[in-house]
Amino acid sequence: NVAAVWACLSSDYHFEYTECDVLGSRWRVAIPNKADTCTGLPDPVKGTQCTFSCSEGEFLDMRSQKCQKCAAGTYSLGTGVAFDEWDSLPTGFVTQGVTVNDWNAHTDCSNSTWTPKGDYVASNMDECTATLSYAVSLKKPGTVFFEYFYPDNSIYFEFFVQNDQCQSTASASRWMKISEKDWSQHTVELNKGNNVLYWRTTTYTVLDSAVKPVLLRNIAISGVAYTSECFHCKPGTHSTKPGSARCAPCPADTYSTKGATVCHQCEQGKYSEAGSGSCKPRPPCTNSDYFYTHTPCDSEGKTQLMYKWIEPKICNETIEGAVVLPASGEKKTCPPCNPGFFVTNSSNCEPCTSGFYSNGTACTECPVGTEPVVGFEYKWWNTIPSNMRSKSSYYSYPRVAGEYVYTTPGDQDTDYLMLILNVPGYSLPQSTVKDRERSELSRITFVFETICSADCKLFFLAGYNEWNNNIVERWNGSNRKQSYSYLIQSNSTVTFAWTFQRTGKFNTERKYSADVAKIYSIYITNVVGGVASQCRRCAVSSGKADSACVPCPAGHYMVNRTGECKSCPPNTFIKAQHPVGQAACIQCGPNTIRNKAYSSCLSDCTLDMQTRGGTLLRYDFSPLSNVTGFNSSPRFTSKGLRYFQHFRVGLCGKEGQVPATCVDNVTESGREVRGYVCQSTVVPSEIRSQSIVSSQPFLIGDSLIGVTTDTTLGGISSPHGLFPATSGLPDVIFYYKSSETTQACKEGRSATIRLRCISKHLSSFVFLHSNCSEGTCDGCSFHFLWQSQHACPLCTKNHYKEIVSACIQGIQRTTYVWQQPLQCYGGESLPAQKVSACVPLDLWLKFGVSTGSIAAVLLVGLSCYFWKKTRKLQYKYSKLKMTTGGKECELPTADSCAIMEGEDAEDDLMDLTKKSFFTKMKSFSREFQQVSLKTDCGCELILFIVKDLDLRREF
Repeated sequence: NVAAVWACLSSDYHFEYTECDVLGSRWRVAIPNKADTCTGLPDPVKGTQCTFSCSEGEFLDMRSQKCQKCAAGTYSLGTGVAFDEWDSLPTGFVTQGVTVNDWNAHTDCSNSTWTPKGDYVASNMDECTATLSYAVSLKKPGTVFFEYFYPDNSIYFEFFVQNDQCQSTASASRWMKISEKDWSQHTVELNKGNNVLYWRTTTYTVLDSAVKPVLLRNIAISGVAYTSECFHCKPGTHSTKPGSARCAPCPADTYSTKGATVCHQCEQGKYSEAGSGSCKPRPPCTNSDYFYTHTPCDSEGKTQLMYKWIEPKICNETIEGAVVLPASGEKKTCPPCNPGFFVTNSSNCEPCTSGFYSNGTACTECPVGTEPVVGFEYKWWNTIPSNMRSKSSYYSYPRVAGEYVYTTPGDQDTDYLMLILNVPGYSLPQSTVKDRERSELSRITFVFETICSADCKLFFLAGYNEWNNNIVERWNGSNRKQSYSYLIQSNSTVTFAWTFQRTGKFNTERKYSADVAKIYSIYITNVVGGVASQCRRCAVSSGKADSACVPCPAGHYMVNRTGECKSCPPNTFIKAQHPVGQAACIQCGPNTIRNKAYSSCLSDCTLDMQTRGGTLLRYDFSPLSNVTGFNSSPRFTSKGLRYFQHFRVGLCGKEGQVPATCVDNVTESGREVRGYVCQSTVVPSEIRSQSIVSSQPFLIGDSLIGVTTDTTLGGISSPHGLFPATSGLPDVIFYYKSSETTQACKEGRSATIRLRCISKHLSSFVFLHSNCSEGTCDGCSFHFLWQSQHACPLCTKNHYKEIVSACIQGIQRTTYVWQQPLQCYGGESLPAQKVSACVPLDLWLKFGVSTGSIAAVLLVGLSCYFWKKTRKLQYKYSKLKMTTGGKECELPTADSCAIMEGEDAEDDLMDLTKKSFFTKMKSFSREFQQVSLKTDCGCELILFIVKDLDLRREF
């Protein structure tokens, strides 16, 4: 069989250009649509120059190689491509989800990608990183343009370009700003050559809350070689004239199909939103489809109550069961002007001039010796103030209602409504002492209420502009009427916003339109260009009575209503900005001293502590005074994102010390907080091409309450059970408190840091309570244990003992050693070893042996002597007994009074010296020895043996 071959028709092939040569030239060649189906293709011809391009709304006709206009219903970018339909990812786009660095390797992010949603493509909403990329080759420098909707700063959204020279977009410009309006626009210049475009998001929300994804649409790239065809307008858009560069969206209540040249009106009883490709039936009107407001006050001081349908109106009031719009025009008395304003002849409210104050009726000049309390106080809502404005993600806006401003229903329940307040700056009153350590620059207080049947949220934000606000506080669900106050510490915080969202769950139907948020009053102090509602007394100065206000001297308070300044008691500080009354003087806590500005108390890192046993312990914590950072144990989100709570502590120090600082390096605001103790949430990853991403900083303690070993101070408790002691040495506890209050911590946050002494061989470490891995169990009271050798008392003589060595060769050494376990550091050093002369032990031994030998010889001699004397005495007694003649009871006659033969005269010595009477009597008594003898007749014979020779003769 032979395949059928015929001459090629124009529908059997198309034209393409070859690659450009070094001279910038190319050829046009015919390419068959199917191989080997026809013959006789046109010969190649020389094409247009590589730099040739068509204008917007035109395309290059390859047959004539000339530019022609696009037909109606189509559009062209000329030298570019556009992507505005997202039923599926267009050819060339690639999306993938990956884990962030330092995550769990087993986390599955394969489904965390950008998802086409018809009119746009949406990012992921989990903690994985989702990337959308597109590669394009440009023959000349061009641009990329796209629209994005980026409402949630819990998502990190970046766009960058990498060209064939491996040059990437500067890191400072790659991070997208929060959307100013519904959709934001972004344009980036592209270099000639290959370019890869990246849209990358990473959701980072530690709190268990839903986030809104980033939406992307209308991507247009210019600088490609050529456009050989025009694109059809997508449904909901149209182009009426040939040569259109873009298609226009259809107005509300109209629709169009793909490639439309006109928009068609919806049928009766149906409606459509702007840019819709179809119409929907109108629902019956309800009370949630209209709102009420007040007209400006007229010359009679009256206002009219007006009811209006929410625009665009989508409901039908003619359907059975539908409500009708209430009648408008009822006149009511205008509410008074806000404090600091006065009523003009036209019943309008105008601000009082400088130096005047008002309660809302007429302005009055502040008396001499007083100054106005400047700020803004809004509590009557007849109109939105000039420095406030409202906006919405779609069409609904907050409305005024006399006593409050409230939210009206939106097009969808997921819409968010915002009320924005802008202030030019802050300035402390003249009567306030300038103190660089003072933390309160201004304060904003507002009263609000939410009434919800779903998961509504009210956010309060603050920042340096309305597109770079940080969430300060949020409230979920219904909340009773209550007040909230926020401390302003930086002059860069000039924008505040209240954002309300009825639900985070998307639904095409409006189910929660009746959910509402109300703001009754807003009051902000010390505003530049503000108005005054009252005046306050100035200090009495030595100058003229009409001189400008001056503050009381540092450490002085003002006596109420007199302006006289009196000194505060010793070691007290002034906490209030305008100290009136002695109650403004606050006593410093234990072991703290006031600063020079009398605005706070501080610790110089030294401490003297008396123990119960009376021992004085002295501490020096100076080695711990530098700002120290530490992390909590790791936590994980549902996707496995690992994060930490990072704490920074500035324990103590002299005046002017560098405070602990926690920053937000994610958003462009660069918000930071300063104090003794602060916290931020950190993620060790490459989310922003940084090793550490820090966000959500807040203060835990900005004032030092006191330093003591007691477990309770100033209403703050640090129970022993949190960190059981392991030694008898007491822990030193630092107590801190923060002036910031939140919904959860209405009394502010507090922190206790226990300093515990450990051996110098152990590493210094900060511990968190085991049951509260983030340092707190309730989010308000934080407790830390800091073990360090520098937490030990200074060493004294009581901490060491002396050891005396033996006497060696006439030398004796005294050595000093620390008592164990060692519970001191620094202080007194160990004394040097002492060396002294001594008598050796062998010399004393020789002396003792010699003396003992002599004594032994003498003892033996005495023993022999007394033995001999005893023998003689026995002999005499025997002789005396024999001379009795056998007669009973008769004494023998004395033979002689002289010394008998055989007696030793030398044994009886005479004391020839003179003696006293008592000495003689004692000697006399010693010279007689009484001997009792029993005779045979029963008589007792008592013999007195006279030892002294002279006495014996006399006797």
